[in-house]
This record gives sequence, C-alpha cells and structure tokens, in this order.
Amino acid sequence: MDTKDTELLQSLTIPQLLRWRVESTGDKVALREKEFGRWNSYTWNDYYHLVRKTGLGLQKLGLKKGDAIALIGDNIPEMLFTAIGAQAVGGISAAIYQTTMPEEIAQLLDYMNVSMVFCDNQEQVDKIVEIREQVPGVRHVIYEDPRGMRGYRSDEWFVFIEDLYRLGDDVHAEKPDLYESLVDEGTADQVCHLCLTSGTTGLSKGTMLTHKNFISMGLQLTEADPLADTDEYLSFLPFAWIGEQMNSFGVAMATGITINFPESVETAMEDLKEIGPHFMFGAPRIYETIRSQIWLKIDESYWLNRNLYYYFIKIGEKAAGYRMSGKPMPPGLKFKAWLGYQMMFRPLINQIGLLRLRRAYTGGAALGPELFTFYQAIGVNLKQIYGQTEIVGIAYMHRDGDVRPDTVGKPLPNTECKISEQGEILSRSPSVTPGYYKLPEKTAELLEGGWLHSGDAGYIDEHGHLVVIDRLADVMHNANGDMFSPMFLENKLKFSPYIKEAVIFGDKQDYVAALINIDPIVVGKWAEDRGISYTTFMDLSAKPEVAKLVNEQVTEINSRAEKEHFRIKRFAILYKLLDMDDGELTKTGKIRRKFVREKYQNLYDALFDESISEKEVEAFFQYQDGQSTKVKTRISFYTMEGF
Repeated sequence: MDTKDTELLQSLTIPQLLRWRVESTGDKVALREKEFGRWNSYTWNDYYHLVRKTGLGLQKLGLKKGDAIALIGDNIPEMLFTAIGAQAVGGISAAIYQTTMPEEIAQLLDYMNVSMVFCDNQEQVDKIVEIREQVPGVRHVIYEDPRGMRGYRSDEWFVFIEDLYRLGDDVHAEKPDLYESLVDEGTADQVCHLCLTSGTTGLSKGTMLTHKNFISMGLQLTEADPLADTDEYLSFLPFAWIGEQMNSFGVAMATGITINFPESVETAMEDLKEIGPHFMFGAPRIYETIRSQIWLKIDESYWLNRNLYYYFIKIGEKAAGYRMSGKPMPPGLKFKAWLGYQMMFRPLINQIGLLRLRRAYTGGAALGPELFTFYQAIGVNLKQIYGQTEIVGIAYMHRDGDVRPDTVGKPLPNTECKISEQGEILSRSPSVTPGYYKLPEKTAELLEGGWLHSGDAGYIDEHGHLVVIDRLADVMHNANGDMFSPMFLENKLKFSPYIKEAVIFGDKQDYVAALINIDPIVVGKWAEDRGISYTTFMDLSAKPEVAKLVNEQVTEINSRAEKEHFRIKRFAILYKLLDMDDGELTKTGKIRRKFVREKYQNLYDALFDESISEKEVEAFFQYQDGQSTKVKTRISFYTMEGF
C-alpha cells in the first residue's frame, strides 16, 4: 500500500472504510461463521448492508450520537454488525467480557453511560435482567439467539436482532439517503469505542479509542508484516480484549482479510484445523495450551516417534537460533532441520491446524524464551508483540529474521518509544488513546509529557530491541536489595508442560518461593500412565508423586538460573486452579499477585517459615450455580536441595 492510500485510509472512520472496502472488493468474502456444523459466508457487500440495517435500527430505537452500546457475548458476526452499526450513526461501542458477573456489569454500564446492550444469548440477557433496576439508563437489550427468550418477547425492553434489521430496512426505505449522510458526518478523530482495561488494580477503566487509532494500528502492523486480502484469520479471542478489537476493527478493515468465527469457544481449536489460518493472534495461555496438546500427542505416540521427536526437536532448536537471528544456516544443519520438519513437525502442526500459518503473534503478557524457541523449532513463526490497550495493542514487535526470545522486538512504523529516567517504557504513535473515559486525573497521569506511560519497567538492548522486565509495581527486591522479576520466573516455570500457573513471591524476603498450579490434563495423563489413582484436582495436587515431579521441574529451572537470587527455594502446590471468576486472574488471564497473596496469606506465611512442612487449610469453592462449599485439606511445603 503506497503513502497516498495510507493517508486516505487514516482519514476515514471505520464505517467509511467499510464502504471503501465494498467499492474495492464488494464480492469477496469478509466474514465466515460456523453454525450447526457448516460455514456461512458474508461478502463485504453483505457486511455493509447488515451494518446499515443495524445502525439505522439502533437509531430508530433511540441511540443518539455519543451514546454507548455495550456488547456481551461470544465472537459472532452480529457483534461487529452492532458495533460498527452504532459507530456509523455516531454511537460508541464497548465490549464487556462474557465471564463478567452481574454486579460488575451494572457498575460498568453505569460508568460508561450505556443506553443499550447487545447480548448473544439467554445467559447474558439474564445477567442484564438481574440488574435491570440498577441500570435505569439502559433503554433496550438486543439479543441474537432467540432460544430461551420466549418469555421476554412481550417486553419491549428486549429486541430480537432480526426485528432490529427490519426496523433498519424500514428506515432505509423511508429515508434512502439517511445512512450515507450519517456515515459522512463521522470524522477519524471521533471516539468510536471504549476498551476496558484488564482491571489488575481495581474496576476497569474505559480507554477511549478513535477510528484513526484503530486504522493506524492496522496499517502499522501490516507495514511491518504485510498481509494479503486472501489471508484467513480465526476470531477466537474474547472480543472484549484489545487484541481481538485490533484485528476486527483495524487489521481486517485495513487489509481486507477474512475473519472466521468458530462455532463456539469449546470448538475453536477444532475449527482452527478446518480454517488453517495464515496468521494468528493469541495470549500466551493459548500457546501454552497448544504446547501441552503437542506434548500429549508425543507422549501417547509409539517409542520410535517419541525418540525421533526428541532428536529432531534438538535439531530444530539449533536451526531456530539461526532462523530467528537471520544468520545463514550450515548446510548440514539445514538438511537435518528440513528432514525433521518433513518427517515429524509438518504432520504435527498440520494436525493442530497451523500448517498454513505464516506468522503467529502473542501478547497481553510475556511468553517465556523457551516457548518461543519451541515454536520456532517446530516451524511455527511465533513472534512477540508488546503494547497495551491504550495504544490499540502494539508498540513493539519482532520482525522476521530478527526474533530474539528474550525481547519484544523493535517499535512499529510511526511509533516512537523511549525509557524514562525511572526505567518506565514510554510510547507515542497515531494509535495512542486520547485518554480514559470520565477520568481526567488518570488521563493526565497516563499521557504526562505527551508520552503514553505503560507502567512497565524495561530497557533497550544493544540491538535496539525492547526488554520488558515486569510491571513497575511488580518488580521485587529481596532482603539484600537484589532486583528480580516474578513474571520472568513464572514464565520459566510455566514452560514445563506439567505446570499450568505459578505465582512467585519474595519481595523483601531472604529467598524466592512459588505457589504452583499443576496442569490437570498433562499431570492427570502422567499419573494414569503410572497407575496413580486420584479422584479430584485437589486429590491429584496432593499426591507425593506429583510433588516429586514438580520438584524435578523446579530443580531444572534452578540449574539454569542466571543469578543466584533467581533460584526458587520453597514451593507449594495449590489445591485449586487459579481462576478469573474467583478474582485470582484478570479477564485476560494475568495473575493478580497482590490479591492472590492476600487470599492465601496463610500459605504465603508458611512458604517463608522453613519450620513448616505441612499445614491444614480450609478450602472454599464457589460453583457456577451460586452454591459454595468448604473442605479441609492439607498443604505440603517443599524446600529445594542445595540451599
């Protein structure tokens, strides 16, 4: 795309860019959705007409310029129709995680002055019904799936999306020029979307994002890593996450790629195999899960396959070092790597749907260097991005032939970055937010001095790559004042296929300790193969054999520790999985370390009291139906050898 086209696209709103797409490639497939086992397609023409129906229908229902509409549900085309339809008539879209509980939804709807809510199904509608009296500003709830909605059809507060389409068609028939005139009124600098922050430190903040913010990000990303309009993308990340919004609003509109929606969250990995996307974007947890699936496939395979895998993965890791650095590979190694790919890794990645993948990105949190090397070794071009909601997701990114697993790459085109005197990562670009909704003091802090303040600590290495240490607030110092990053050590632990999550502690302490979650699938399979019986996750976590297994993983990590004070001295295996519904993880899967410490204060204290080897605790479990139970269990604490 030349400079003239880039300038043109940056001057448009998202609805105007959609119209431009129709004029350019109207008959090409823009969206694809799997429903009842079959894929249904929408061309750019279809996309435009459904956005028009939705926008005019929302206006007829009373959506005014500047009004917000909240979107809650799984990723479906109607989510985009509603969001861009609202933007087309001057409204503002805002996505809320579908796992959010009713009380928090009420707070968010009130904070964002939401006048309408779109829900994909009865489960989400029922949440709004529960808080109806708390949100008097909400005039209508629009739903997509009519199943279970019979009892609501007589209440005008609820609107079926098909009825919304008919309203829009009626308005268009009466005023055929109205929609185009409304779209023409929009300007690139208008706020079009509120993206909620992860809520690590409290209630989420609404990040105001403009049309230009999104489109600029799409153009910057594809300038660094070009995409063709024939490329396929699978939309399986929560729409409320900035990464998904960046691709749906920014990248897809700027490049014309096709977005594919899986049938459900549960079938996303199977649908991935059918689509075979050309590029993929996911949080670290996705790649950690896929890595575990690969490990299980290898573990279940024949003796010869396992040994071939272990042989070729070492070859692949050596080859990855050359490929990532852009250095020429010795002919002998090149041949062995090619042979390993053809014999072992090509069939393997084909099984999980990644064969056509030219590039994959991860962001939202750091991914351990070992995991990067693993994917590059098996032929998946995984690259790290770094940014935050407030810059539409990306400021730094790896480039092909310049992938350094311990960094997050170099700045995107048209992005400036620097490190403050305090060690904080600062950025500015056309994608930086104008600020937080209704939070002027927080906005002033965020954009102090004309730079976006990330809140992350880092430095730029001798290659011009950014190294992210951790959140400024999370960087720890031991009792001797030595600095270490808990996130860095957590990623080391999570590279083990047996460890799903880890929380590192040690601030102002004499040593580092860890609270560990085992992976129930991988460890469960490991236990079954060895005849170790268990009933529940709690039971499995308490097995002495499992503790020995985890001890071996920690020992291996300690043996490769770059500094003595990075070594983990004590650990305990938690009796339950850390969960966002319990407040232990954010909606994007980040650990709320302070919350976890406070919740498990008795375990924290025991980790730093070497006289304690076992402790009885009362475990509290909250079920999805609202019921809860308490059980008593014993937690063992283990001290590593060599301390």
